Formats: sequence, C-alpha cells, structure tokens
Amino acid sequence: MEIRRAGPGDGDALGEIHAAAWRAAYAPFFEPGFAARAVADRRTRWHRRVAQEAGSGAGAAVTLLAVVDGRPLALSVTLPSASRPDCAEIASFYAHPDGWGTGVAAALMDETLRGLRTKGYAGVHLWTLRDTPQSRRFYVKCGFAECGTARAFDLGEGNLLEQVEYARPLAAGTAG
Repeated sequence: MEIRRAGPGDGDALGEIHAAAWRAAYAPFFEPGFAARAVADRRTRWHRRVAQEAGSGAGAAVTLLAVVDGRPLALSVTLPSASRPDCAEIASFYAHPDGWGTGVAAALMDETLRGLRTKGYAGVHLWTLRDTPQSRRFYVKCGFAECGTARAFDLGEGNLLEQVEYARPLAAGTAG
C-alpha cells in the first residue's frame, strides 16, 4: 500500500473514489435525479481542488491518497480548523466501496493522524451524517468520540440532513 499526497494528476482517481463512496453512502437520502447529478459532480471537482491546493501556501488543505496494488482506493482532506484553535479538521474522508473492510481506510486514517500530529495540532475533529452508522463506527474505531454537537447540513438539494461532530486528541501517546 502506498499513501501519498495527491497531486494534479490524481483528479480522476480522487473523483472516482468520492463518487463511488458518495453513491453507496449518501445517494439513498436523495431523489434519484439529484443523486445522479451529485455523483457526476463528485467525479469532476477534484482536478480544481488539487490544483488550488498545489498553489496554496502553508496552512492550506492537504489531500492524501491511498493506493493498493496500483489502484487508488481512499482519500482524506485535512485543513486547519475554523472553529477549534490548535486543531485540524478532516474535511473529507472517503474510501471506495471496493476497499471497504480491507484496512485501506484504517491505514489512511493512521497516516492522516500522523501527519497532523507532526504539524503540531493538539486535536482533530470532523463531521459525519448521523444516519451513516458505518462511518460512525469507523471513526470510533479510530479513536474519535462523538462531541454531542449536531448541525443541519445541506448537501445541495435543500434537504437538510443532520451531521454529528466527532473529535480526538493528537497527543504523542494517543492511539492512531
């Protein structure tokens, strides 16, 4: 397995991971036409995002890509938290359904957390949909705990879904 920072040539791979994971986890919450458009959008947005990241300075978002046997299977995006001083936020964390249960997501999370720890962050937080039990179990397995904070979030259709916040410390002795 290779875990590396994504570059400008990785837009298609990132888009495929995001689209496949989004289709499996989120599409059931939406009407089929919107879900199809949302999946298509996720396939194309990554070229722009990675190009912007490459042109940004220190403190910008970092996109990591996990590749197994030459196939990209998982991605993470981290950035400084806008709401928690001294913390980072995992803005995106997706694994292609073909990689679910293989350990690729756990390895990517370990590397994501190691990178944040190296940068000196005290902790990390993220938001995930309340009604996605698989992702919630994964985050708990990775040492995150639900904060008790929730928010309504619009994924683009006007259909507000509830997100819950998870966080964990990044001290040198913490797991993950």
